[in-house]
Amino acid sequence: MRELGLRIAKYFLVLPIFLAGSFSCDKIEESVIPDVQFTYTIDLTVYNEFSVPGNSIYIQGIGYGGVIVYCELPGSYYAYDAACTHEVSKSCFVGEPGVIGSITGECPCCESQYVFIGGAPTSGPAKQALRPYNVSVSGNIMRIYNN
Repeated sequence: MRELGLRIAKYFLVLPIFLAGSFSCDKIEESVIPDVQFTYTIDLTVYNEFSVPGNSIYIQGIGYGGVIVYCELPGSYYAYDAACTHEVSKSCFVGEPGVIGSITGECPCCESQYVFIGGAPTSGPAKQALRPYNVSVSGNIMRIYNN
């Protein structure tokens, strides 16, 4: 009987440690960029040069600091909030409004550079990736959203 009591006691000691460890593994790093709910659509027949792999566009007025959309391959897009994760300011954003750009962008305030596949910083003081947004394409209509 005493052995059974010791076994049960061991489980009660190990169980909290196991549970604490399992919860910490599931943590997803929160973005420093504030969460803004929006939905935005793009007609890809109007922005036909945007369908070229390697091109990106900065769209003002949505998200926190605007949104950068990058075309990796025809039909494969990434979208990120354009606010720099080091500056966290609506006036420090990666990209120029309406300009078709390339695979990278730079913050004019701190000179952090980001790559638009994954949104990771490649140089400068920024340590966190750009905040990602959802992208779906149906026919010639692209939907960018965060909700």
